[in-house]
Amino acid sequence: MPAPDHHDLPLRDYDHLPLPSVAERIRPLSAPEITELLQYERAHANRPLAIQIFRHRLDELAHGAQPTAGRQQRGPDYPPSPSETSRVSPRTAAPPMHPPPHGDPAQPGKPKGDRPPI
Repeated sequence: MPAPDHHDLPLRDYDHLPLPSVAERIRPLSAPEITELLQYERAHANRPLAIQIFRHRLDELAHGAQPTAGRQQRGPDYPPSPSETSRVSPRTAAPPMHPPPHGDPAQPGKPKGDRPPI
């Protein structure tokens, strides 16, 4: 059976996730989904620790464990979208910054009197 394409995997951007994150993110997955990830891992990076993580979880599921809630698509690897977390409003925004000490950014520089403008 050929390995699935990385776009079809049950974990978004699986190739870029650190292994500790993968171990947590596979907890809500079913045995067929984990098997799909295992096939992909074997066909591509073939990392022993990743294979061990998948086998361990498959063994847990085979012995009666149920998929549980977990951080499937959240966390430091996938920060929440700004609309979900941003509480910034004009009332809570930082005060305006002062212009730089070398002048007002709204007034462009003028050429020296003895040099032609560029």
